[in-house]
Amino acid sequence: MFLSVRDYIRNLQATLDLLPEEKIYEVVELLHEARVNQRLILVMGNGGSAATASHMVCDLMKNTRKDDLPNLRVIGLADNMPVFSALGNDEGYENVFAGQLASYAGPGDVVIAISASGNSPNVLKAVELANQIGARTVGFTGYDGGKLGQMVDLHVNVPSDNIEQVEDIHLVLEHMITSILRSADSPTWNPQVVLQQWSTQISLPQG
Repeated sequence: MFLSVRDYIRNLQATLDLLPEEKIYEVVELLHEARVNQRLILVMGNGGSAATASHMVCDLMKNTRKDDLPNLRVIGLADNMPVFSALGNDEGYENVFAGQLASYAGPGDVVIAISASGNSPNVLKAVELANQIGARTVGFTGYDGGKLGQMVDLHVNVPSDNIEQVEDIHLVLEHMITSILRSADSPTWNPQVVLQQWSTQISLPQG
């Protein structure tokens, strides 16, 4: 529980400072590779995480377009309500994502799972299927990462037990990743190389 606006902001800033930067760059590299090779990127989540997933689909699809690069091919698994509700009604809510992955995903595609707890059964079942078919898996979690953190190829954990701040930072992460991807200028672009070049040119103030 936060007692003031300042308390909330202070805690949010402290949590942002703990994000695993190397893992975030690895996610960017994976998505750029998917763009170059025209792999599908499939994003899912429940509740607030479903909203973040939809937002991420919009941003990755629209805000990364470059004239000299292929467009990212992105699908949101929480966005088609007829499909979502048909699977939930006929096959159980635990299959609403796995049922779609079975139709869409293949080896080399990228599956992004967003779950604050890391323990949503429908997300875990879908990631299990994604791993079986040879897709690359990414998990955005909070708290201790739950089961999801142990199942994915790349795990980006927000080390917080406050649900609102976990969801705040998941949205920051998708904006961050989109923004970095927008700077890509060739198929061989590597965000970490660009970062190293930038850091050698910038003299940070001492103090």
